[in-house]
Amino acid sequence: MDLRALRYFIETVRRDSFTQAAQALNVTQSTISKMVRQLEEEIGSPLLIRHTRGVQLTDVGRVVYEQGQHALGAMQGLQREVADLTRLHSGELTLGLPPMVNGFFPPLIQRFRARHPGVRLSVEEAGGDVIEARVAAGELEVGVSVLPLHAPAVSQAGATLATAELGRFPICLVATSDAPWTKLKRPGLAHLDGLPVVVPAEGFALGRHLREAWQRAGVSPKVVAQSSQWDFLLSMAESGMGTAVLPQPLLQRLNLPRHLVVRALPARELSWVVAHVWAADRYLGHAARAWLSCCGAQ
Repeated sequence: MDLRALRYFIETVRRDSFTQAAQALNVTQSTISKMVRQLEEEIGSPLLIRHTRGVQLTDVGRVVYEQGQHALGAMQGLQREVADLTRLHSGELTLGLPPMVNGFFPPLIQRFRARHPGVRLSVEEAGGDVIEARVAAGELEVGVSVLPLHAPAVSQAGATLATAELGRFPICLVATSDAPWTKLKRPGLAHLDGLPVVVPAEGFALGRHLREAWQRAGVSPKVVAQSSQWDFLLSMAESGMGTAVLPQPLLQRLNLPRHLVVRALPARELSWVVAHVWAADRYLGHAARAWLSCCGAQ
């Protein structure tokens, strides 16, 4: 099986578009279409149903997509291991970072570049749950997420993930002064019951942790908006739309309007635990090991 064709197919499914896959892979759309057709001919069955809104996997296509991710991950691991043996002073590392944690990393990146100027470091932004799944599937060597990990995504990939904590921080409520909890010095999750809230979107670890914490506390806030952009969540809180729930380090980097009230949730109810994540049962390349060492994670 042509691994390049498999890679093009997987990227097309992931982006739900031949055009976007071609742009991501820096090839023409006709090249993508040709390679996917060749893969279908080799397998002897259609893999995709093409329509104007995107693509849809056939039953055979779903199997090829799921197993193909494992195959590509294994091949990338092999390529990294061979490259490490021949180019110990060079290499590449793609680090998966959630947007809410990227404020931590400029000093670490600067330190890493000073120690390893021959290694090319790039960053891909995604939600923590997405990053965990990509690390588990072998698509990323190292990522950053928020503990505890998203067990279903990790189990589905059949991987064992290792973690190294970077820091533990409060989670804060942010709203205008007319929100009922703003009169309290130490509000808890119970004080959000039935109130409008704006929270991180699906795929972000903090959003999942919030929903799990609400379930444990037996409360049901009214989610009126979700977003992957923290500045949008703050804008919603500033407009009085609801309470934003965000980590303290992010808020400390901003000049918040004076009419916004900020209160930290009790640590026993919810904390923001930022950690590196990598596959414990898979070869870790030289650049990835050097990054973790630079950050004190190994």
